[in-house]
Amino acid sequence: MNWLKLTGILGFLAVAAGAFGAHGLRNRVAPNLLEAYQTGAHYHLVHAAALLALTLYARSNQTSIGFSASCWTLGIVLFSGSLYAMALTGVTKLGMITPFGGLAFLAGWLGLLWLR
Repeated sequence: MNWLKLTGILGFLAVAAGAFGAHGLRNRVAPNLLEAYQTGAHYHLVHAAALLALTLYARSNQTSIGFSASCWTLGIVLFSGSLYAMALTGVTKLGMITPFGGLAFLAGWLGLLWLR
């Protein structure tokens, strides 16, 4: 997997999602759904930045980062994706997916304990 390219895509999407939420959704969705959307964008960007740091670390140390990188990517899809979808559709039951993304984020952070 080319983690650097994926990180570029994830970072771009995080900034685009944040801008869309700030400018395109204001006054269009309920405040609680906008807050959920903003939380998704925040965690998306934080984990894209963390993935960039991890990718650069792996390149300099010839270390495999597959587990943590995969978990963070899955976390972005499940956690942030479910919050984006919930805010855009108003289907609050999508929030049931969010904790699985949170668990993926946590697993990715714990995976750092096994890096060389």
